[in-house]
Amino acid sequence: MVPLLDLTRENKPLLDEIKAAMEPLLVGSQFILGKAVDDFEAAASSYFGVKPEQALAVSSGTDAQLLALMAMNGGLDMPRLSSSSEAAYRDTASTRPPGECVTSPFTFFATAGVIHRAGMRTVFADIDPKTFNIDPVKAAEAVTKNTTALMPVHLYGQACDMDPLLALAKDKNLLLIEDAAQAMGAKHKGRPVATMGDMGEVSFFPTKNLGAFGDAGMLIVKNEKYVEKARRIRVHGMKNRYEHLEVGGNFRIDAIQAAILQVKLKHLNSWHEMRRANAARYRELFGKLNLGEKIILPYEDPNCYHIYNQFIIRVTNGKRDALKKHLDEKQIGNMIYYPTPLHLQPCFAYLGYKKGDFPHSEKACEEVLALPIHSHITQDEIAQVVEAIGVFFK
Repeated sequence: MVPLLDLTRENKPLLDEIKAAMEPLLVGSQFILGKAVDDFEAAASSYFGVKPEQALAVSSGTDAQLLALMAMNGGLDMPRLSSSSEAAYRDTASTRPPGECVTSPFTFFATAGVIHRAGMRTVFADIDPKTFNIDPVKAAEAVTKNTTALMPVHLYGQACDMDPLLALAKDKNLLLIEDAAQAMGAKHKGRPVATMGDMGEVSFFPTKNLGAFGDAGMLIVKNEKYVEKARRIRVHGMKNRYEHLEVGGNFRIDAIQAAILQVKLKHLNSWHEMRRANAARYRELFGKLNLGEKIILPYEDPNCYHIYNQFIIRVTNGKRDALKKHLDEKQIGNMIYYPTPLHLQPCFAYLGYKKGDFPHSEKACEEVLALPIHSHITQDEIAQVVEAIGVFFK
């Protein structure tokens, strides 16, 4: 048996330190914001190379994305009107088209979900079939006069090709929000993800390379224009107690999660290197199988530092589902990320897309399969995974 992920191997050696970090919070009953959150934000800002106030610890990666769009008014700069101008506000809002945000249809649901929830229209652009990240050329083609934002996704732990996307955003005066939910610590040409655009979010869901003991996330606000506003929106748009400048949300991180994450953050870079070593071992063992094009291993962009949140293979010739069944029977952990592209999800039918509109994304959904790559997998377990796949193709 080889599990896809075993969090106990990562967390167990740190439990004494984690309990010690949590104890002051339990004794002092400080559970929301406070020193633990401030300390974690300072440590995380140092990791990202930004100012402490630019790192906002929040309730989840999804909430971080939504917070970014809310801070940017959905990409539309609307004047703040007094209550007496409510009718005028409604009239103005009803006559303008919703801002459009361009993103990938091959990603976790939250990416498009938050765009919808922010009152924007989701516009999809197909992926680069090698990296699974948004194709900058297709992104440029998707931009219209109503486009106000780009949301590239750094999928599976590898950064997008950011230079053309940044150039596109500058040329078209678009806000750029990086979805780095799976990629904290990944880099493009030495630049950390989540710090290249106007804002960027990361997730601390337990399965991420830096995982909390529940839901948590972070928004990096690189564009200082939005720092103060984002911090207000995190707490219901409140500036002073009971003075609300915007309608915000309850996007606060639990202090206990912040304390846990600060302990684990010190180990993150070493865990990245362990995952990268595991990926290299997979490549070595697969190279001995001589499977040709039956299995396509992950492409690693030479401009990128890949942190391997997932090790994704392509299984060609329609064999993916059969291989998955074989691995399931052998108790070899695996997962399909993702079986259905977002443009074909029932809830997004109103966007008017159809099957065939994004062929690279659709083909990826038919071929991708994640293999165990967590930092504490053993060399013997990696060998078992590769051996099981070799047996299938024999």
